[in-house]
Amino acid sequence: MTPARAAVLLSGSGRTLENFLERIEAGALPLQIVAVVSSRPDVRGMDVASRAGVPVAAFRRRDYPDSAAHNAAINAFLAPHAPQMIVLAGYLCLYAAPAGFTGPVVNIHPALLPKFGGQGYYGDKVHQAVLDAGETESGCTVHLVDDRYDSGRILAQRRVPVLSSDDVGSLSARVFAAECELYPEVLAELARSLAGGGTEVRGRS
Repeated sequence: MTPARAAVLLSGSGRTLENFLERIEAGALPLQIVAVVSSRPDVRGMDVASRAGVPVAAFRRRDYPDSAAHNAAINAFLAPHAPQMIVLAGYLCLYAAPAGFTGPVVNIHPALLPKFGGQGYYGDKVHQAVLDAGETESGCTVHLVDDRYDSGRILAQRRVPVLSSDDVGSLSARVFAAECELYPEVLAELARSLAGGGTEVRGRS
């Protein structure tokens, strides 16, 4: 199967991108990462992309008058690389694919949506909210991206327990371990769907 061409959008350390690259190298994920975009310059994720030989560029939201202009610049950078899917990996801005883009645009959120989602819920803020609410389980959610934060159709979820001894750090580590398994699984399904002429996978838990 020909690997699907994917662009990755990130804002920080690039741990999720590293996970993708490791699984691609191992033959477990049928993707080719063709471009990486960061919303912040000088983050580790840009170094991860550069070391892998992937074209990478930073586009700060504050350098553009509005979200539409920001996304237009990103999409102009991505266009020559012709991605078939766009994958958000710790990307903190609102992204909109270019008009006419028919491939999937997907994101992973570190909670069981629809709980603890929406603007302002990212990273450790999500895990702290889960702990403050006294939840007994958390997890991660892979979903399609639409015009609102964390509101697109859910494709898959993976659940993990919340332990009485947990703090933000321990819960974050457990959820991220689940993310590292679930996200590649869903992306592999999407790649197979693209190879067969489709664009989506069925939702599952």
